[in-house]
Amino acid sequence: MSKLLNDVVSELSKLPGVGKRTALRLAIHLLRTDKTEVGMLSDSITRFRNEIKYCVRCNNLSDGDICPICADKSRDGSIICVVEHVKDVISIENTSQYNGLYHVLGGIISPMQGIGPSDLKIDLLAENIAKGDIKEVILALSTSVEGETTAFYICRKLSGFQGLKVSSLARGIGFGDELEYADELTIAHAIHNRKTI
Repeated sequence: MSKLLNDVVSELSKLPGVGKRTALRLAIHLLRTDKTEVGMLSDSITRFRNEIKYCVRCNNLSDGDICPICADKSRDGSIICVVEHVKDVISIENTSQYNGLYHVLGGIISPMQGIGPSDLKIDLLAENIAKGDIKEVILALSTSVEGETTAFYICRKLSGFQGLKVSSLARGIGFGDELEYADELTIAHAIHNRKTI
């Protein structure tokens, strides 16, 4: 195999869910694609990686300081849905069942991976709640041991805020499942049937 082809396959196969066969198919597809289109793909990936920012309010991806969701005045600013990653925001948004704001932690507490509370955006969440406009926090975290540990930690951190309702997604999502892999109907059902912790 050509070294150039081998290099492309090697790099593509580093992407999540892309094995060597899929990487080879993608590389061959790129070879058959017009050079201008391949250049546009390459440029958009480079621009994305170099220019993407994180929202100063919720830690979601943004082109500027504030993400489009936080800037949208039609959303219910009294509810914050706390998620692990940006992909979880996308999963919930795809249900069209939630109209509040989000807070992206950037992961969950995992001592085995060396991730502690200070590595997450939990303090930013508390700062936003301290401003006084938030009435409910929905914890939409994985139902793994790490997710439950993170939820417990956040509940304790937020316990000092008088009148704040803290809820979690209903248990329509199986224990150990990742939110990203749940279907939209299951996520929508879980949001509508959330419970107070």
